[in-house]
Amino acid sequence: MLLPGLTKIPKQTLRHVSYCLTRSLMRGRAHGTSFAHRSELRQAKRIVVKLGSAVVTRGDECGLALGRLASIVEQVAMLQNQGREMMIVTSGAVAFGKQRLRHEILLSQSVRQALHTGHNQLKEMSLPVLEARACAAAGQSGLMALYEAMFTQYSTCTAQVLVTNLDFHDDQKRQNLNSTLQELLRMNIVPIINTNDAVVPPPEPNSDLQGVISIKDNDSLAARLAVEMKADLLIALSDVEGLYNSPPGTDDAKLIDIFYPGDQQSITYGTKSRVGIGGMEAKVKAALWALQGGTSVVIANGTHPKVTGHVITDIVEGKKVGTFFSEIKPAGPTVEQQTEMARNSGRTLASLQSEQRSEIICLLAELLTERKDEILAANKMDVELAVTAEHMPPAMLKRLSLSPAKLNSLAIGLRQIAVAAQDSVGRVLRRTRVAHNLELEQITVPIGVLLVIFEARPDCLPQVAALAIASGNALLLKGGKEAANTNRVLHRLTQEALSTHGVTEAVQLVSTREEVEDLCRLNKLIDLIIPRGSSQLVRNIQIAAKGIPVLGHSEGICHVYVDVEASADKVLKIVRDSKCDYPAACNAMETLLIHRDLLRTSVFDQIIDTLRTERVKIHAGPRFASYLTFSPSEAKSLRTEYGDLECCVEVVDSMQEAVDHIHKYGSSHTDVIVTENEDTAEQFLQQVDSACVFWNASSRFADGFRFGLGAEVGISTSRIHARGPVGLEGLLTTKWVLRGEGHTAADFSEHGTMKYLHENLPVGPTVASCRDSN
Repeated sequence: MLLPGLTKIPKQTLRHVSYCLTRSLMRGRAHGTSFAHRSELRQAKRIVVKLGSAVVTRGDECGLALGRLASIVEQVAMLQNQGREMMIVTSGAVAFGKQRLRHEILLSQSVRQALHTGHNQLKEMSLPVLEARACAAAGQSGLMALYEAMFTQYSTCTAQVLVTNLDFHDDQKRQNLNSTLQELLRMNIVPIINTNDAVVPPPEPNSDLQGVISIKDNDSLAARLAVEMKADLLIALSDVEGLYNSPPGTDDAKLIDIFYPGDQQSITYGTKSRVGIGGMEAKVKAALWALQGGTSVVIANGTHPKVTGHVITDIVEGKKVGTFFSEIKPAGPTVEQQTEMARNSGRTLASLQSEQRSEIICLLAELLTERKDEILAANKMDVELAVTAEHMPPAMLKRLSLSPAKLNSLAIGLRQIAVAAQDSVGRVLRRTRVAHNLELEQITVPIGVLLVIFEARPDCLPQVAALAIASGNALLLKGGKEAANTNRVLHRLTQEALSTHGVTEAVQLVSTREEVEDLCRLNKLIDLIIPRGSSQLVRNIQIAAKGIPVLGHSEGICHVYVDVEASADKVLKIVRDSKCDYPAACNAMETLLIHRDLLRTSVFDQIIDTLRTERVKIHAGPRFASYLTFSPSEAKSLRTEYGDLECCVEVVDSMQEAVDHIHKYGSSHTDVIVTENEDTAEQFLQQVDSACVFWNASSRFADGFRFGLGAEVGISTSRIHARGPVGLEGLLTTKWVLRGEGHTAADFSEHGTMKYLHENLPVGPTVASCRDSN
């Protein structure tokens, strides 16, 4: 019902108003300079989408790939309805016409044969070679009708525009074309443009005029139109992921993320696609010409079934898809280059003596205290910026802040790691004499390249760096922008320590505009991702990581169960510490489970008084609320990580019910029982399936430093590899080493001369010491 004086506004008018508002917001950038970074592509207002022949046509080249085309149309229509101005340069008329003409010829031949032979038994028919211009003439109207039908589903109008090279050479025709396209865009219509292949002459080689690209194919047409129409972005979809440094499929071929003018000499082009008259060389030439004219360009794959449905929108959102052409080359290396540098230097790090790795860590510990003024000055800048911005919660601000005491504590932890590093890499875990003069060893080795993503917690950087150095792993660090100044100083000190043994590049700090989601796609370069931060950050990374293991936990829903036989003094100390020592920590108590027989006892009253004294907001679980006349606010969910001075209180009938509750609502992080009954405690410790299970101890003990690990890279709730607080041991894997003297499998066959012994041998701390003992 409308208020008096108001009239109902038609939906079409509202859509038009929204369209105009969005367009006005996108008018901030004047044309003439292309975007420097992918993230700026979100600002693109006028976009040309070029659909290559391989994208539009089926694999048999006779007909269109309708499903693929429908998903592309949906994305273009969505962007158009957001207020952007979309244009499509399409191939496909020849393929569509070829399909129609073949059908007509086959039908005609079959009718003639039937009339000639007088029966329905037809001989095998051969098709004549179809001329491309005739196919284009027959297919153009059908292609346009298909586009129109598809766009109509999204209430989007289209218009067909056919052009030839001559239309751009004649000034009057070029102005008419420009005027027509401008008017169509003004009316929110999507122009669908193609070369008039029915009349176009064959392209002449090297026919480009001075500073002007001639129309030889749809790549050059799209580039010319993009510049003529002052488009912000040209998206060229093909059947390859983007531009490679050598032909795709060859051993050394690598996808180029960002291509800069002048890099052409480093490219080796392959053959052309299965259809079309262009090729990657033509695409690059057209892209560079458009870039010079002020239009940004991305070449990407429009045929991959897993990405076609969102490839265009992903590009406009600034995601790392295909090859982005940029005129501005960054001063530093790309993240891919940083990863390669880290891997190469990491291999050298792993080959150092354990004493040398320990020396690097000890030097870093000394630098933390010796250069504390430099570190604290940078940290003060970060804190002041965060306070000025007024968007950071107090708990996060506390994590961001460093102090002399915090740096001293960090240095102590690093020295513990240095001691542990003495016998980490190359430690023999198992030795077996398989046969005479044939010995097998299982030894510890680094995982490879670690990517650690952390939010506003700069103390994480030296801790993780020390653990990576001790375990011989290369390290890629992506810190939150809130701690940018502090992270830069700490990374510089880390590299200073690494330089003493020539492995400066083993630890890299990603300071480019790389999105976390893009980093998670580097599955060929990164071996393990470790997120340090909020549960939302961890969840996002677990979703984004494609083919890379993620070590961590998405939630820290920790329980403390107070048994009927619990000591009152222990209960009060453990509950207070678990909840109030550091409420934002992942190992803080979030749910307090109380045995039903403790209700209305002095122990229960003391627990509630302690929580209220500490200003903890209590949320009543369903059963607890049923016992109370006037209860606190009821918990919205029993599976909540509050991360603040809040917790849920629930009642259970027994230890077994507490275990069942933890399994149903917990996150397998840390769970505690408080009881004086040893049998009850042992049952709890055995049955609860969490990474950390404690008896009469605070949940805050779930910490690498408190476990004596020196530091931790995080707490893992995974059941594979490392679990619980992950220190040095969790960053190692193993490999098998077999030493023989010309042994073959045939020696142990039925007719062989050797027999298996499989004798277990004593192991030493390292490979070298084991060999020396022989």
